[in-house]
Amino acid sequence: MTHNRRDMLGLTAAAIAASAIPAAAQEAKPRYGLIGQMLSTPGQRDALVAILTAATGGIPGCLSYVVALDTANPDAIWITEIWDSRESHAASLKLPAVRAAIAKARPIIAGFPQHFETVPVAGM
Repeated sequence: MTHNRRDMLGLTAAAIAASAIPAAAQEAKPRYGLIGQMLSTPGQRDALVAILTAATGGIPGCLSYVVALDTANPDAIWITEIWDSRESHAASLKLPAVRAAIAKARPIIAGFPQHFETVPVAGM
């Protein structure tokens, strides 16, 4: 096999491998995702949802923030977040509005039984 043919096969294999990975996953700076279950103290789920959703607009780097009710547990919610980067998420935790919401919610948070970090690659 000639040198040029080997180079061509290597480039072809790289192109095939790259096409198997979703385009978003090929970005130089991958997105950052979080999915977590949060428990409220008994009977305080609606109050917790209100606090978590009151000041969620306009946070730099936040692409999606969804709070959902758990259908199996009346005191549980699921939070799904998508960020343009892990750094944007970390920076958001220093914002005064976010810190105030966390402080307000802390007395009615009973726990975080499940938490997953993800790398979002597609979605709407």
